[in-house]
Amino acid sequence: MSNMPTSSRHQAGLTALYLGIFATVWFSVPAVEQPWRALLVVGSVASMITAVLGGVMSGRPRGEGGGAQERATNRRYLLIVVAEFAAAGLGAVLLAAADRAEYIPVLVCAVVGLHFFPLAPLLRDPLLRPLGVALCVVAAAGLVAAFGSAVAAGRVVGTGAGLLLLGYAVQALVRARRPA
Repeated sequence: MSNMPTSSRHQAGLTALYLGIFATVWFSVPAVEQPWRALLVVGSVASMITAVLGGVMSGRPRGEGGGAQERATNRRYLLIVVAEFAAAGLGAVLLAAADRAEYIPVLVCAVVGLHFFPLAPLLRDPLLRPLGVALCVVAAAGLVAAFGSAVAAGRVVGTGAGLLLLGYAVQALVRARRPA
């Protein structure tokens, strides 16, 4: 058993739960034929297993805590996520209205990447910053692919974001299981 404090294991479990679910969503974005479709299904299944493991880990008792500081952190977290969803939603509506819906995954991936920067200090997880950078790079790669090739932006962004989020979710579980 890990020597990691219970609240840190709880947080790692929540990270794996949320990112596992969102990795599954991202793996569903690309419209591809076999054998790529099978690989995306494998990624989705792995993501859901990771999410379930994270849910189990986060569901264990948290121990002491839950005071005013945790409530304030939860409020800030909620504000960041609401802002993320609002920006992504508004941007998606504008892109759809401009008949550029194929770029919605690029925008959403960039917004998701950017939202990890204010979350890093809030969740005391500096590794969220490189994840944010990597997601922004994937968004840029999707844009470049859409403009410079016949590859759809959603294929690049969906696969890349799914892999990054799954990888981070798995590392959160591994980090939580290691002795301190």
